[in-house]
Amino acid sequence: MRVLSVTSECAPLVKTGGLADVAGALPAALAREGVEMRTILPGYPAIMARLGETKVVLEDAGLFGGPVRALSTQLAGLDLYVVDAPHLYDRPGGIYLRPEGGDWWDNPERFAALSWVAARMAAEGADGWRPHVLHCHDWQGGFAPLYARAMGAGAGSVMTIHNMAFHGPAPADRRGTLRLPGWSWHPDGVEFYGHISALKAGLMYADRITTVSPSYARELMTRDFGMGLDGVMRARRDAVSGILNGIDTDVWNPATDPAIETFEAPTGKAAARAALVEEFGLPQGDGPIAVVISRLTAQKGLDLLLQALPRFAGQGGRVVLLGSGDRGLEDGWRAAAHHLPGVAAHIGYDEAMSHRLIAGGDAVLVPSRFEPCGLTQLYGLRYGAVPVVARTGGLADTVIDANDAALKAGVATGLQFAPVTAEALSAALDRLLELHRDSEIWAQICRNAMAHPVDWGTSAAAYAALYKGIASDT
Repeated sequence: MRVLSVTSECAPLVKTGGLADVAGALPAALAREGVEMRTILPGYPAIMARLGETKVVLEDAGLFGGPVRALSTQLAGLDLYVVDAPHLYDRPGGIYLRPEGGDWWDNPERFAALSWVAARMAAEGADGWRPHVLHCHDWQGGFAPLYARAMGAGAGSVMTIHNMAFHGPAPADRRGTLRLPGWSWHPDGVEFYGHISALKAGLMYADRITTVSPSYARELMTRDFGMGLDGVMRARRDAVSGILNGIDTDVWNPATDPAIETFEAPTGKAAARAALVEEFGLPQGDGPIAVVISRLTAQKGLDLLLQALPRFAGQGGRVVLLGSGDRGLEDGWRAAAHHLPGVAAHIGYDEAMSHRLIAGGDAVLVPSRFEPCGLTQLYGLRYGAVPVVARTGGLADTVIDANDAALKAGVATGLQFAPVTAEALSAALDRLLELHRDSEIWAQICRNAMAHPVDWGTSAAAYAALYKGIASDT
């Protein structure tokens, strides 16, 4: 079974969020299911600088303003195709954003090129390798199923929604520029309120749609969570399934993690915690250390956490945040770290630091207003950092709330709260403090958390079965 993963980011090569971790972990997980997955990525400068030996497997003399080559290579344990298009990717700033902020004006073309090359590989093959299935991730891969259909590629296609909030819009007058077939321009095609939606293209033309948790799949069929595409999701209900994300348990392994010197049993994280206290200058105390590793956006609910911080810190709780994003939230967290004892913030991102936070934290906080799956809570479970999560999406699917019934049954792995308000979050933090004071109950929750399955085993098997059901005989 040959599958081409079409993604805009992939760990450890390029990462802005959880999509990269998923794209990076899937090939190895699926190999155990007899699936040969190769990954196609844009040729960002950071990736091009790391390339060693490559082979040109496909060329296009003029794709969206310049020549394009697809290069075959192996890098970081991955079988890769890199779309070498300097006019689209060789530029400063982030992979989506300009150095001064804001999206690149030609993002529709930049990621349409990724989809176009992937579709050509499905139609023509690349140096003798031709996928049975295109697995397309988020709006950046959304045009690939449409292009493949227009080319008569014959390959099956899967569209995975990691976050419905991002549609990849473009003005209607760029239909020709984006090489969209005329028959796709209608309300049951790529048209979305007079604009082009790359995400909608994927939802309409892929054979199957997956989301990254069962609860998120159900939520997306509602007006509150569907981001204007709930009608599309309901119309394609029979093609939709929710397959929960896993994590790479080799990368996130407390026993072998190179980012931490020692990690004791779940009932004694003392060394990692002490290192965290020293690194961030936290006050000594018996209260729990809660960590936050997140993009700073309204989705993540970190404005609510700012409101709840004074009460939590006043009761001996300590919080360390690692993240960046919205300027107002960054300033809010800097101010909280300056004024509140026991609160520290590192604005930016550092992969090794994220491991140290998870290892040393007693709890990990994920107060998202919506969360397709979430990976941070899975890292927390793996390291015995008890998740405190909003009851939404994949957070609800992966954390067993420490309510009375779960505590009596001995199965609780964390805390859930709803509704997603500052008041409900503050109440959950009160529960966290109360549970942490009872060393016996706390130790049991930590043991449960670390025993909870967070790997890709079950989900990889589900993807393999999905591919088998739609694969062509290419």
